[in-house]
Amino acid sequence: MTKEKFSRELRLLTPDNFNKVFETPIRASSPCFTLLANNQEQKSSRLGLIVPKKAVKKAVSRNRIKRIIRENFRKNQIKYPPLDIIFIAKSDITTLNNKQISELFFKLWKIICHRYKKSVAS
Repeated sequence: MTKEKFSRELRLLTPDNFNKVFETPIRASSPCFTLLANNQEQKSSRLGLIVPKKAVKKAVSRNRIKRIIRENFRKNQIKYPPLDIIFIAKSDITTLNNKQISELFFKLWKIICHRYKKSVAS
C-alpha cells in the first residue's frame, strides 16, 4: 500500500520556503490560478497554498479550494518529480466547480513537470 498522506513534510511552511520558490520559478497559469514550482533537492514534492481573501471573499470558498488542491496533490504526489509547488488562486476560480478545479490543477501540474524535465535535460 502506498503512503498518500499530506503530512507536515509535504507542506511549504515558512516564508523562507516560499521565497526560494519565488526566486526562480517554473510557471504555469490559467485565468483561475497560477502554479509556481522550483526544485529544492527534496525527496518528495511539497505544496504551498495562497488563496487570498481579496480574490476569494468567502471563507467557505477559500477552504473548499484548498481542500480540493490538497487532495489532488496528495493523490498524485508519487507520480511527479520532487518539486516545491505554490498554488496561487485568482478571483475567477470561484466560477469553477470541484471537478473543473481538479482537472485544471492536473493539467497545469503536467505542464510544470514537462518544463522541469526540459530544464534538467539542458
